[in-house]
Order: sequence, then C-alpha cells, then structure tokens
Amino acid sequence: MSEPPSYPQIEPTTFDLIAAGTGLAECIVAAAASASGKTVLHLDTNPFYGSHYSSLSVPELTSFLNSNSTPSSPPSSTSTTTDSLDYSIVNLTTQPVYSDVEISCFYPELLEENLRKFNLDLCGPRVLFCADKLIDLMLKSGASHYVEFKSIDASFVGDGNGKLWNVPDSRAAIFKDKSLTLKEKNQLMRFFKLVQGHLVATVAAGSSGDDGNGNDEKEGKTKISDEDLERPFIEYLSNMQLPPKIRSIILYAIAMADYDQDDRGVCQNLLKTKDGIDRLSLYQSSVGRFTNASGALIYPVYGQGELPQAFSRRSAVKGCIYVLRMPVTALLMEKDSGRYKGVRLASGQDIFSQKLVLDPSLTLASPSASPSDLLHESFNFLSTRDVRGKVARGICITRNSLKPDMSNLLVVYPPRSLYPEQITSIRALQISGNLAVCPLGMFVLYLSALCDDAIQGKRLINAAMKVLLTFPDSVNSESSSTVQSENTEEKPTVIWSGLYIQEMSTVLHILNFSLTISIPRVHTHVLMHTCGGY
Repeated sequence: MSEPPSYPQIEPTTFDLIAAGTGLAECIVAAAASASGKTVLHLDTNPFYGSHYSSLSVPELTSFLNSNSTPSSPPSSTSTTTDSLDYSIVNLTTQPVYSDVEISCFYPELLEENLRKFNLDLCGPRVLFCADKLIDLMLKSGASHYVEFKSIDASFVGDGNGKLWNVPDSRAAIFKDKSLTLKEKNQLMRFFKLVQGHLVATVAAGSSGDDGNGNDEKEGKTKISDEDLERPFIEYLSNMQLPPKIRSIILYAIAMADYDQDDRGVCQNLLKTKDGIDRLSLYQSSVGRFTNASGALIYPVYGQGELPQAFSRRSAVKGCIYVLRMPVTALLMEKDSGRYKGVRLASGQDIFSQKLVLDPSLTLASPSASPSDLLHESFNFLSTRDVRGKVARGICITRNSLKPDMSNLLVVYPPRSLYPEQITSIRALQISGNLAVCPLGMFVLYLSALCDDAIQGKRLINAAMKVLLTFPDSVNSESSSTVQSENTEEKPTVIWSGLYIQEMSTVLHILNFSLTISIPRVHTHVLMHTCGGY
C-alpha cells in the first residue's frame, strides 16, 4: 500500500487572493493581482503548471486524459458544520472535462526513447494572431519576457480530395499565388482594398475630411454602410459578387468562422459583417507586426503550456506563492452570513482570503445533499456546470510534413468540404521540432472541431485525418524503416495518435470580486475558453 502524500504547511495562512488551478485565465488574474500589490496564493492539484492549458509528454498526457475523464470520488456530504469553529465546510469535487479518450501507438519502437521529449498541447490546435489582445497584454504586463514565439509558415484551405489551397496574407502573396486565377486575384484585392478603406475612414470619422455620409473626401475612402455592417457577413460577400472559393477563404481561413454560414438552420454563430470586418482587420494588422514573424500567426516555443507559465513567472516575481500537488477539497463559509471565508486543502490546513478564483471544473460535491438556504447566493453557481458545448480534439505524431517544404502550418477544412453532413470547420495545426514540441525529424498534428456529441466529433476528426494522413492499417508495419516513404507526395504515416472529447466552459469561478475581469480571446480559430480552448 502506498503511503499518503506528504503536504507542506503553508505560511502565512491569510492572503488577499487564492487561485485554485493554474490555467491561463487563473494565471492572468493572479498576475494582475500580484502586480497590484496583493498577496496571492496560487495552488494546483497537478505536479505541473497549466492545468487544462498545459503541454505534456506522451505518458503525462495519456495519464492526465484518463484521470480527468472519470469523476472523482465525492465526499459523503456537501456541507458539514464544525461546532468549534465559526465557519462551515462546503466540500468540492472535480468534474470530468474529457470523455471518449482513445490512445493508439502504432510504432512503439520509434517513440520509446523519445516519449518524454514531447510537449503536447492539451487544448490544441491554438495559435495567436500577432495583433491579438493577449499579445498586447503579455507585452504590457512583462509576461512576454518569459516566452518566445515563432511564426507559422503558412495557412491553407483543404478539400476532400487532399488539395490544399494557400491562404494569401498580403498583396504580394495574392499575386504570387498560382492557385488563384487572375480574376480571383483581382476580386480578392478589390475586397481587401475596400475593407482597408472602411477601416481608414472609420478611424478618421469625425475629422474635417468626413462629409457626414461615411465618406472621407481627402483619402477617397468609403465606409461600409451601417445597414451592411448589421447584415450577415455571408450576404455581404455574396453581394460583392465574390465566388464561392474566395468567400470560403475569407470566412473560414481569415475570419475563422466556426459554423456553415450558408445554412442558418444549423449555424449557431452567424457572423455579422461588422464582426467579419473586425476579424479581417485583426488578420491584416497581424501581418508584419513583428520582424521575426513572416505571417499573421505565431506559436509559442515549447507549446501552449508556456503561456500560463509566463504569467506565473511574472506573478512569482511580484511575490505570488505557488504550491503544486495541493488540491483544494472544500470552501469555508461563515456560519452567520454564509459568505466565503477561505479554503481547506488536502493537507487539512485551512487558508483564508478575501477573494477566490476557482478552476471551472471544481463544483459542489453533492448539491442535493445541502439545503439551498445553507449556501450564500455567491455559491449558487458552483451547483451547476456551465457547459457551452463540446470540442473534439485529435493529436497525431508523424515523421513527415504535410508539405515537404514547410514545417509549421495551419489547415482549415470549411463546412461541407469533407462530407455533406459536416456543419462545422475542422482545423489542423502541424508543429515541428524547431518549436521544441517534439524531437527533430518528427511532427505533431493537432486537430479540433466543435461538435454536439462524441459520435459527431470523432467523425469530424477522423474525416480530416483520413484526408491528411496514412494509418498503419494500410502500410507494412513489420519494419519501422518503412514507416515513411521517401516519396514526398505520399501522406505522412501516423506513429501515435490521441482522440478525445472536451467540454467547454466560459465561466471562471470568482468569489468576492467587485470588478469584472475580462479574459482576452485567443485565436486559433479564434476562441479560447476557460476550461479548454477550441
């Protein structure tokens, strides 16, 4: 029988803020509080930083997914009052975030010596636009000193035949693109010029050159009308007489729309023109912002897990205390007022604070076991899960690149591009060893798609895998030397794969905060969620 873990005693026992979980959102809040001179205690159940935003080795990833796909054993009751104390105990439990986990290793001999040389993102694929608000936040807060980024080489739009169409990100790229006809190049250029003119006119609105009708006479720039800005973006693009191919590139590879914009019956997030223009503006302003980034998208060296760690390091510099391997088992509630008082740790120690930030996977152990009148209204949100959908994720390790001349690239499969029932976009991000996420000579491919259930999600991911990759069932697996063909036209063969479904939550549990904390969106797509980003 293994001995119970030995937990350290924490001193002092009173803080301005306690943060449980080292996900990106929690780390941003902790860094902000530390920078404001507050005393902060930051805890995490895991032996690593990042929680659901971490980057892990192959064994760590497998263990984490499996352990977080089954419910933890809840305490026998939710609320227990201790007569010798002036507060009650509200027990917590961790709800599973992942489900339907499938791990497959096709060539163990190739991975055996390198299992711990991988940094695999739990919530991939995710990239950042160079002009993203999170980048601005990192620069302003100083967290950028603790993380390095590299550019994504290119973006592509894929189809069911295995064809990858380049996404042009500048005027020069448009004219160099051999996949576009001269007419398509001119149409795309005119549209980008119109968008740029609208943005310039918007900035200059109210100046002496504004004639009051949305026109800037000096610059000759015309704003898009308010009526057009409020209509669906797909309608505006159609009215501009842009062909389907160009509309698809704009909607799904630049504006990063999730759902089929042509079918309002299934589209759960119909983009308005103003939102589409904002996303195009973000894309255009990202190109060329940094001298070492050739395109609009960047990715952190060593994986996405470096982002929460960057804010954690900044917090530590400002005096934040970090304790890993320390679960929070219960909340402390004042008997008289029912208000939050502190937390009880797995060590049995009680720590007190004015404010609390909780990982959204923490909930009341057994809401039905405790009468609602025992809990203050500030605890009510802990009784329910704020699940905002599911995302299917896939991770594949290969030894060849999808494009022989490129290492790091993003592929977008628009709705209906792989099969008729595909109603959401599928995104695939290939990262190579030059970003220190895997050994040199290997590649990691992340895939994701929004879904309603596991069956739909796995069909989406498997469809993209089938187009992009070759699985060992169709190759000679007797010798590892034949895993990859020297013929660069052949698809990469999968060495290892992981497939799982993740719940998405957009609520960060914050107790006793009198201000609203806005967590920046991270694009990869383009949304990052508190409990796992798409």
